[in-house]
Amino acid sequence: MGDVMVVSGPPGAGKSTVAERLASLFDHSALVRGDDFFAFLREGAVPPWLAAAREQKVAVIEAAAAATGRLAAHCDVVYDGVVGPWFLDSFLGSAGLSDLHYVVLLPPLGVCLDRVKGREGHGFTDRDAAEHMWHEFARCGIDRRHVLSDHDEEPAAMAETLAQRVKDGSLRHRAK
Repeated sequence: MGDVMVVSGPPGAGKSTVAERLASLFDHSALVRGDDFFAFLREGAVPPWLAAAREQKVAVIEAAAAATGRLAAHCDVVYDGVVGPWFLDSFLGSAGLSDLHYVVLLPPLGVCLDRVKGREGHGFTDRDAAEHMWHEFARCGIDRRHVLSDHDEEPAAMAETLAQRVKDGSLRHRAK
């Protein structure tokens, strides 16, 4: 069984960049992008940051978690997506796992908003929704050992730090 590392945080936090680099550090790995699962939706899809999208969001994240868990039977898996700590135990259950490694990238709000504003070729550019999600992460009361807020560190160095923390178990989250 491989390790599963969930790289989470609000839009513009750097999840995709860091997750890509992190996946490259393992000998045998897969990268599951949560955004790809939301892209499966077509007619009638509700933007996932809206309250009306709750059931849709749960279904999509559970499907992505199931894929993550299945891949973990074969290799180490890095999951890149917005998974708040309030959803971790559901993610674990859908993945069929008892534990995983979890980190929230949480640079200052202004950094996230600037990144969202400057995006090209990315489906998410809603600054108000990004700000709302940033505040959800900032006030959720997550154990600080799961939060990485050093936005000045290069993505490759952040990935190295995370790989070391996976190895030492300091990012491990166990189902309740």
